[in-house]
Amino acid sequence: MMDTKWVLMTNDDGIDAPGFEMLVKAMNKAGIPLVAFAPSGNKSACSMQLNLGKPIDLHNRRELIQQWDLDESIGVHLFALDGTPCDTMIVALDGGLNHVLPDIQPSLVLSGVNLGPNLSQDSYHSGTMGAAREAGLYGIPAIASSYTSFDPEGMKVGIEATVELVQRVLPLVPKTPENLCRPHIDLHAEHVSSWPNPAPERSATEAEQQLMSAFKNGELMLNLNVPPEWNGSYQTTRLGMRWYRNAVQFSEGKGGSVESTFTIGAAYIDNETVESGDCDSVALGIASISSLPTWPQTHPLALDDALLAHALQSDETGHPMWFKG
Repeated sequence: MMDTKWVLMTNDDGIDAPGFEMLVKAMNKAGIPLVAFAPSGNKSACSMQLNLGKPIDLHNRRELIQQWDLDESIGVHLFALDGTPCDTMIVALDGGLNHVLPDIQPSLVLSGVNLGPNLSQDSYHSGTMGAAREAGLYGIPAIASSYTSFDPEGMKVGIEATVELVQRVLPLVPKTPENLCRPHIDLHAEHVSSWPNPAPERSATEAEQQLMSAFKNGELMLNLNVPPEWNGSYQTTRLGMRWYRNAVQFSEGKGGSVESTFTIGAAYIDNETVESGDCDSVALGIASISSLPTWPQTHPLALDDALLAHALQSDETGHPMWFKG
């Protein structure tokens, strides 16, 4: 297995979540070697929360290999960390994985499959996306994946689409990430934003090559959302627009210092039509693939808007055109 590409997996629903079990089984069946560093428990909607200065334990969950009937010869290691999704990536990529499995170097990070959508502004709240973004900050290509229903029944389509995307992407990335832990920081790389100066002119071919370079170096991540009524097709998208209405429920306090009790959870969601929006894609039964910048706007390693506009171009399969870059 010397030339094998390994996938580092995590999620925010926890290692024992049914969706994670299903995804690990499907990846194993597809012959993809994997090592999981997943949270010990449910850490949904924790965004990029970290445990700073607090010891966090790593548990070897090798018993799951037998319980989940996995083919160990493919390559599979399962660990649970008593931390957040971002903790799992920092621990794994900043020495933890090398400490427990020194012979394994992941080529790609896969976070998910999340139970519930990660569309539009969910990208700020999602632990699933937070882990993928953290991986990108460390310089490794990453995919976040979500099934857009909160009902686990039917999640099989989300698993299927995720494995298909991994199989499409894995041959495109190097076995060893080119910039893991950021040993080389090139502020003049062609894919990096020139802000506050004007963006350079690019041909379509140059843009595709630069987007691929950005993905390989962790400056660009993929966000997959698969609807329960998935029709088998994909669409290259941007973030859409949705509003969570009546998001707070409350009841009066029961005495003492408790003034009121609040529960956050939208009563309903308004979606507004956006051209090539992720919300619009899943509403049509199409799996949405969004190419999203890892670094925040105005950061020196951010991507400029003109380059991201090229990321909306898709091929005949609905995948981003830059996959050919």
